Amino acid sequence: MNTEETLQKHWPELRKRLQAKCLLATDDASLSLRIPGSDAMWFGLASDIIPRRVSWRTASRDTEVGEVSEVTEVHAAVYAARADVGAIGLGGGAFGCCLADFGGTMPQVFDEQARHLGPMGPAAASAGEAVASLRDGGNVLLVQGRPICLGMTAMRLALNLELFEKCAKAYVLSVAGGGRVRALPWIVRLVANRRLAKDGQRAAKRFLQGQLPEESKGY
Repeated sequence: MNTEETLQKHWPELRKRLQAKCLLATDDASLSLRIPGSDAMWFGLASDIIPRRVSWRTASRDTEVGEVSEVTEVHAAVYAARADVGAIGLGGGAFGCCLADFGGTMPQVFDEQARHLGPMGPAAASAGEAVASLRDGGNVLLVQGRPICLGMTAMRLALNLELFEKCAKAYVLSVAGGGRVRALPWIVRLVANRRLAKDGQRAAKRFLQGQLPEESKGY
């Protein structure tokens, strides 16, 4: 079984895991996996049983249904702009969605958050705005009030979605209760974000070579 077939088989398993943890909660939640060495992705809504192979260069033209086309366009735009991204989940958990009521973004408060999610850009209203918000290398933001989370691998996406929901829960509950939330010291954020950027550089090279990135180990 080649890499493309392996990813096709893995997509439903990943969807099931994320749905079981309520991390693809919105009605039009969607999931995609980049196919290394190509301009294609395995894409599907959370309600789909199996994914469709879609070119992320022509996604908006290939899709027939308008609503799905808009969702697909976001995935496609991110893959085109971020060569390090191998998996995308759009439509997160309950607390991630609640961020829309608290400014639409969240500071880097936790070490693991800074290491794997990076800086969270301003909320976006379109695919183009989403790409602009992700240029700093962050792996999460809100698009039209729904969280979009990125990962270099399918496993990393699952872990990032779980991490983001955990961080969002702590942040939302704290802010809603009137608490003061302080970002990590700048030096801690700098070191963590640089390590994330190096992981991204290695992942981009692997995808270009037609290979899946290696899973990140440790901090």
